[in-house]
Amino acid sequence: MEILLLVKAAVMGIVEGLTEFLPISSTGHLILTGSLLGFTDEKSKVFDIAIQTGAIFAVMWVYWQRLRETAAGLGHSAKAQRFTLNVAIAFVPAVVLGLLFGKAIKAHLFTPVVVASTFILGGLVILWAERRASTAARIAGVDDMSPLDALKVGLVQCLAMVPGTSRSGATIIGGMLLGLSRRAATEFSFYLAMPTLIGAGVYSLYKERALLSVADLPLFSVGLVFSFIAAWLCVRWLLRYISTHDFVPFAWYRIAFGIVVLLTAWRGWVVWAD
Repeated sequence: MEILLLVKAAVMGIVEGLTEFLPISSTGHLILTGSLLGFTDEKSKVFDIAIQTGAIFAVMWVYWQRLRETAAGLGHSAKAQRFTLNVAIAFVPAVVLGLLFGKAIKAHLFTPVVVASTFILGGLVILWAERRASTAARIAGVDDMSPLDALKVGLVQCLAMVPGTSRSGATIIGGMLLGLSRRAATEFSFYLAMPTLIGAGVYSLYKERALLSVADLPLFSVGLVFSFIAAWLCVRWLLRYISTHDFVPFAWYRIAFGIVVLLTAWRGWVVWAD
C-alpha cells in the first residue's frame, strides 16, 4: 500500500478524532478534507464511518470507570439500570430514521453547499442557545435525566443525519435547550455516541463488505489509531474547557468556516460556468 495513502488515512483519522466530540461536525470536516486530499471514492465513505470507532474507543477509555460500574450494577442498581435505559431510549430514533432515510441523505445531501449551509445555521443556533443558557438548568447531571429527557435528546440527535449539522452539536446544544446543564448535555452526548457510532460503523462495514479486502487493513488501522489518539486528547481537553467556558467560539468558527466553503463552492461554479 502506498505511503501517501497511509498519510491520507492518518490525516483523516486526526480530523475525525478532533472534530467528533466538538459541536463543529466531524462529517462535514471529513467530506471537505477528503475532497482536498482526493480521498472521495466509495471505499473512502466506508472508511469515514469506520474510523469513528477509534474516536468512540477513546471516549470509552476516558469513561471506563463509569462504564464498568454500570455494567456491574445492572442486576441490582437502580441508578445503573436507569442510565442504561436512558442511553438505549435515546439511541432508538437514530436507528429507525437512519434505516429509513440514510440512503437518500447520502445520495442527495453530502455536498459542500449543504455542509456549508448547515455549518452556518448550526453556528447561529449555538449563539441563540448560549444566550438562553443564562437561566438555571433543570438537569444538573446525566443521572438526573428521565426517559422522556433521553428520548428528546435522541430525537434531536437525528438532526445530525444532515451532514454539517454535527451529532455532538445537536445533542449538546439540543440538550441544553431541553434543560440539561452544559456538562450533563456534553457527557450524555459522549455516552450516546457509543452505541450510535459503533452501530453505524459495524453496519457500514457489513453493508459495504464487497468493497473491502484484507489489503485495506493497514489503511483502516492507521485511521483508527490516529482517530483514537486525537479523540482522547480532545475529550480530555473539552471536559476541562466546559467547566469555565461556553460554546460561543465554536459558533463563530462554524459561521466563518461555512462562509469560506460557500465562497469556495461559488467560485467553483463560476469557473465551471466559464
